[in-house]
This record gives sequence, structure tokens and C-alpha cells, in this order.
Amino acid sequence: MRLSGGCNCGQVRYELDGEPIRVGICHCETCRKGSGSAFSFFGIWPRTGATLSGELGCWQSRAGGERFCPRCGSPLFCWAEGSDEIEIKLGTLDSPPSALVPAYELWTIRREPWLAPRQGTEQHRRDRGDAGD
Repeated sequence: MRLSGGCNCGQVRYELDGEPIRVGICHCETCRKGSGSAFSFFGIWPRTGATLSGELGCWQSRAGGERFCPRCGSPLFCWAEGSDEIEIKLGTLDSPPSALVPAYELWTIRREPWLAPRQGTEQHRRDRGDAGD
């Protein structure tokens, strides 16, 4: 699988080689604000499978370094320093991400009551692996 994407203005571009390690949805406050929506839809790839080009801005969140285009502001990626994984905001792909189906949901304690849990996915009240899940 080879996918490509980028920001709204085209200054930042990326290509992804191979299948994602995992695909998920997050309802936490950071993801809501970063996506401007009720949740964030993302895929995790090996950092070595991602080729990035263009200037990136960065701000630190609990998930690591959130990368965005400093020209148009599009949120694109997230990775923590030293991590070998990169989180891609799937709405930034050039083609619709229809084949990338979420396997889990995070921060379900913040999911909107009008939004039903996705059938067949792991449900995590907070982050994956947190006590009480």
C-alpha cells in the first residue's frame, strides 16, 4: 500500500509505504480541538515508512509533538521524540481513507452521547493500556 497526502495549501506533503500498524479514533480534548470536530481519525505507521517534505510547525501535547503546516495551519502528524511510530491525521490523505477502518476508540468517556460506539472495535475509556480499561 502506498498513500500520499498533505496540507490544504500544498506546502507540506507526505508519502506512506505499507499498511498501518493500527487505525483508531480518539475523543480526547486535545484531539477534538486539533481536529475541530467531535473526534480525531488517525492511523499509525512505522516512522521509517513515512517520507515528509515541507516546513512543519510543532507544539507539544500529551501525545507528543503535534506537527502542522505553519502556512495554512492544517494539522497533519504527531510523533513523540524517540518514537519509531508516526500518527497520521487520515483526513489529510489525498484519497478518501475508506479502506482504513478503525480498530479501537480512545477516550470514550468523552465521546458525544449522540455518537454510537463503533461496532467491533476495542473501547478504551482513556488511552490504550490505562488501568480500568
